[in-house]
Amino acid sequence: MNTPIPRTILPFALVFFGLFLQGTQAEAEERKAYFAGGCFWCVESDFEALAGVHEVVSGYTGGTTANPTYKAVTKGGTGHYEAVEISYDDSVIGYDQLLHHFFRSVDPTDDGGQFCDRGDSYRTAVFVSNSAERAAAEMAKDEAERDLGRMIVTPVLDASRFYVAEDYHQDYYKSKELVLTRRGPKSKANAYKFYRKACRRDDRVRQLWGDAAPFAG
Repeated sequence: MNTPIPRTILPFALVFFGLFLQGTQAEAEERKAYFAGGCFWCVESDFEALAGVHEVVSGYTGGTTANPTYKAVTKGGTGHYEAVEISYDDSVIGYDQLLHHFFRSVDPTDDGGQFCDRGDSYRTAVFVSNSAERAAAEMAKDEAERDLGRMIVTPVLDASRFYVAEDYHQDYYKSKELVLTRRGPKSKANAYKFYRKACRRDDRVRQLWGDAAPFAG
């Protein structure tokens, strides 16, 4: 025997059901993209400025060493890249838009690192999780190569396990925590700004991409 829902409960049930549908829809729209663009502090700072990006996490991927550390990755031999995991709402910003921004925010002609950071762990790469992402990444790479008029060496690689970097690397670019630098104590945010300028990241990106560079100040 079916028991009817009391009229006093029905409005609350409908509200709950509506919230459930909204949550399910939001979850369905959440996607993740994985890019390596040199220093992950910079890539995190760049992409967290985009509408539709919920969060960018710094980490390591592409290698064979389990549970890598920053020291081990930058020393070499792990196969890992400094990379980021971008969580985004694809109803606001699409994967193809992220790819477009990515290629124009790095030097994709450099296979030895990025800017002042040299070594395998600082190379660029796009990590894809399925055939649709691979097709989009290859198309974006071809488009960027045509626009730049130079050969792009950034590979499109199969995604592997992403390891979250140490806590002190997360949100480095906006942290007020003090760190000791060669110029004395500075907040992480100020140390980051000094590093980015000294590394001439934005200068090189502007030189390559001109007005098409999305993040170079």
